[in-house]
Order: sequence, then C-alpha cells, then structure tokens
Amino acid sequence: MTIEKTVEGNKAVLRPEGWLDTQNAAEFGAAIDSLGEEITELTVDMEKLEYISSAGLRLIVAAHKKMNGEMVIINPSIEILDVFRMTGFDKRLNIK
Repeated sequence: MTIEKTVEGNKAVLRPEGWLDTQNAAEFGAAIDSLGEEITELTVDMEKLEYISSAGLRLIVAAHKKMNGEMVIINPSIEILDVFRMTGFDKRLNIK
C-alpha cells in the first residue's frame, strides 16, 4: 500500500493505493495521526484503493472523528461503496 498525502492550508487529501487491511492499517493510521490540529478538512480519495477490511473501516471512522465530521470520501469503487453500505457507514460518512 502507498499513501499520497497533500496538505494545503487547513485542508488535507489522503490517497491510499492498494489494499487497506490489517497488514497495512498501521501505515494509514500513521498518515491520519500525522495530520496536525490545523487540518480541519480531510478528503480521502479512494480512486486507487482496491480493497478495505474491517481494520481499514475502523481507521476511516477514526479519521472522521478526528476531523469532527469535516471529512469527505471521494471516488470509491463499487465494491468499496458496497462495504460502506453493508456496514451502514454510508449513512454516517460523507461519500461522493
């Protein structure tokens, strides 16, 4: 898994690529933890994310809490969107 991070002012974009699962959840968690308090808006661009496990979902929810709801998920694949729907997270998260 690779994670591209872009920060401009108070906005950050994370672009994970590959699989977000137990084996590399710590890497994504570290990317979230590295966001300073000045970051008030987070976009997670899932265009290149192929798979997300329950460990990955926990990190997405943690990021949402850290941003106080100022987070948007963009470009999820149909398969990943189905995971969000099955878990009910599509109702809690801002997904575009």
